[in-house]
Amino acid sequence: MAASEVIVANREGWRVAWVAFVVAVFGWGVGFYGPAVYLQSLHQAQGWSISTVSSAVSAHFLVSAILITWLPDAYRRFGVGRVTFAGALLAASGAAAWGHAHELWQIGPAVLLSAAGWAATSGAALNAIVSPWFTSNRPRAISLAFNGASVGGVAFVPLWMVLITRFGLGGATTILGALMVAVLCPLARAFLWESPGAKTIDLRQAAATTRGRLMRMPRFLTLSAAFALGLFAQIGMFAHLIARLTPPLGPSLAAAAVSLTTICAIFGRVLVGRLIGGRDARLLGAASLVTQAIGTSMLAFGAGLAQLTLGCVLFGLGVGNLVSLPPVIAQREFCAVDVGTVVALVTAMNQALFAFAPVVLGWLKDSTHDYLVPFALAAAVQVLAAIVVAGGRSRP
Repeated sequence: MAASEVIVANREGWRVAWVAFVVAVFGWGVGFYGPAVYLQSLHQAQGWSISTVSSAVSAHFLVSAILITWLPDAYRRFGVGRVTFAGALLAASGAAAWGHAHELWQIGPAVLLSAAGWAATSGAALNAIVSPWFTSNRPRAISLAFNGASVGGVAFVPLWMVLITRFGLGGATTILGALMVAVLCPLARAFLWESPGAKTIDLRQAAATTRGRLMRMPRFLTLSAAFALGLFAQIGMFAHLIARLTPPLGPSLAAAAVSLTTICAIFGRVLVGRLIGGRDARLLGAASLVTQAIGTSMLAFGAGLAQLTLGCVLFGLGVGNLVSLPPVIAQREFCAVDVGTVVALVTAMNQALFAFAPVVLGWLKDSTHDYLVPFALAAAVQVLAAIVVAGGRSRP
């Protein structure tokens, strides 16, 4: 049996995939959904404007996008386990810094810490954790890991609200940060400290095609642009979803609606996983984006519980696919030795763009005193993303 097949068959690889699942639960629960909670809580507690806090949320994602480009070097120098261990510590420290901020200047250090933690526990990190252990089963393993992101939304959003109600934002961030460290650091030490020998080979081979050449390929440009646009809309939506839903639904129902959105993300990802087979992944991505656009439009124009709930469902069905489909498309359209590089580049570029989404939507909300225009813009961007990803199907 070839060495690669031994790795695929090894149960240790699936243990690593489950560890990546747990990393995603905490990574998204704290680093992705957390900033949306901070936005609403700091706006209410400190009286800071939505646009001001949104700027800090955007900075969180922008700084992490820059740091993601350095992740491969960090993994080569320190190893996946040590970087993940440090990422958990940084994410927890950043969350606590956000929670205990009482002056605007204190948000700066909080952003740096939380951004570093998010970079080490986000999508690019999950791909780096899982990919070295798998070949043919890699898409299934990556999908398993990314399901942790949706579970993080289901579990953490209501948990955030409960803890904030009882202990305040400072207490909530301290508790969840401590829990993150208590769970992830031992797992990283036990299961991620050592990597398969194939990892070194993969990293060397990933440099076979230069970054500059990859970035000039039409199929890379359409892949990156489409999902960057889709994630711009999605990140902006999530950053403001609680703030949008709280006035008409109240805090508890708003948190439940966001949890429903993330539950639908799991169903959407599973559905696409079953449908994809030999089907065109780009067309499935376009269909997912159009579904999201319909849901976003309902969230923009809807007012009642039924309309807003259906909007969350439709929007949520596409949420998971925006992060799990790019690696699948990359695996089909690029040489195996270039897939890791493509995924890292797409992730960094996507995040560099969607980092501005919270502040753009926040500025529009403050300017119009309503979420209709910001969410309508997000729906239009999702339609554009669907056109771009479908339009790249036949390009060389």
